[in-house]
Amino acid sequence: MSSIVTPNNDSFARPAPSANRTRAMWLLIGLLSASVLLALFGAAVGSTGFESLLRLQDDPVARQIITEIRLPRTVGAWLAGGLLGLAGAVAQGLFRNPLADPYLLGSASGATLGGALAMAWMGVSPASASLLARLGITGVAFFGAAGAVMLTLVLARGAQHTLRLLLAGVIVGVVLGAARDLVELSSPEILQAMQSFTMGTTAFVGWTAVLMMLGSWTLCAATAWALARALDGLTLGEATAASLGLPLGPMRAGLIAAMALATGTAVAHTGLIAFVGLAAPHLVRSMVRVTHPWHVLLSSLMGAVLLLAADVLSRWLIAPQELPVGVLTAALGGTYLLWLMHRRTMGGGGAL
Repeated sequence: MSSIVTPNNDSFARPAPSANRTRAMWLLIGLLSASVLLALFGAAVGSTGFESLLRLQDDPVARQIITEIRLPRTVGAWLAGGLLGLAGAVAQGLFRNPLADPYLLGSASGATLGGALAMAWMGVSPASASLLARLGITGVAFFGAAGAVMLTLVLARGAQHTLRLLLAGVIVGVVLGAARDLVELSSPEILQAMQSFTMGTTAFVGWTAVLMMLGSWTLCAATAWALARALDGLTLGEATAASLGLPLGPMRAGLIAAMALATGTAVAHTGLIAFVGLAAPHLVRSMVRVTHPWHVLLSSLMGAVLLLAADVLSRWLIAPQELPVGVLTAALGGTYLLWLMHRRTMGGGGAL
């Protein structure tokens, strides 16, 4: 979702740190506890049911199912959600827009174009058991996302002008999406594989992908935490933030880099997952008002819990088959946002 609306600073009202610190800590503990509980469910839920978990000690096949399929998928879903939640919090703070999402700068379109090119030119599939094939798709998709963000920055002439950056991101997303369609038309044999990629799935995540996402999350979280003062300053307006002595140009560039890396890594490994990066910061703001260093961290954990819960649910609802997790998050996230809009409208509230 990449809607552009007039920023509303009321959505980012200044918090009361002393009053909210306890609530923030309880939310942190709650999210970590939910992560552990959902991870246990993730290890238990699958096409073979709970039997694999019950036979874990005696059956080597069951042990392999748990350790090589379910556990990396569960941890990968948690990390991908964490990356999207972090990127969503940065995007909404950076653009001062509660409807901003991680895909605004064209990274999703770049990643899907990269995946299509890898499948068409290299003849590989995300369902391939070959480690080199999976790394090939992941690598090309990631470089596609990074290239899209770089192209957006070039068209916007840097990261100084927010509106120009948003418009450039929309244009790059549309153009790269059209290029992906052309690749699919010229190579119809990749359509089925691309369908799973664009619907979003964690089914192909292995331990190598988990390590790559963990490294990316660590780097992006550290960068966002260090530069979050710029997001706090931007809530007061760019002129006020500049008057406080904040180097907005370099700090904005660093935040965009962190957002692009987080989004590109998540999309490269799990495809397009809708609404997680948009809904996670909203849920955190509805529970507690904190400064952006805490908001980014809590939004990342909220995104991790949301995607992991959706992934477990997608495996369980119609087992032994499963739903594409991106479809499930789009349905649940869209329903949540519609309800939120209805509640705000009935209550006479303003922007989301």
